[in-house]
Amino acid sequence: MKNEIKIIPKFRNEEEERDFWAKNSFVDYIDPEKAIVNPSLAKLKYSTKSVSMRLPVSLISDLKMIANKKDVPYQSYVKIALAEIVKKELSSNTQKQ
Repeated sequence: MKNEIKIIPKFRNEEEERDFWAKNSFVDYIDPEKAIVNPSLAKLKYSTKSVSMRLPVSLISDLKMIANKKDVPYQSYVKIALAEIVKKELSSNTQKQ
């Protein structure tokens, strides 16, 4: 007998949805016979939020110089560098546990 497919609830925000999926398996909410294999997600956009930071002028100059050498806009370089640092920190914290 086939399991009944559960209906995904409506979420008020991303945090509520994140909590829901942390406690539930998506397998209970999909019909494998109707699944789209390798769907195109061309319109997918990451959630972003603007932040303001005060940085020393010399640090901004250094960031711009490094970004220029890598041929990327300096703000993109800052995002890349921050993402790498966060990934490294998270993986080192996971290994310690």
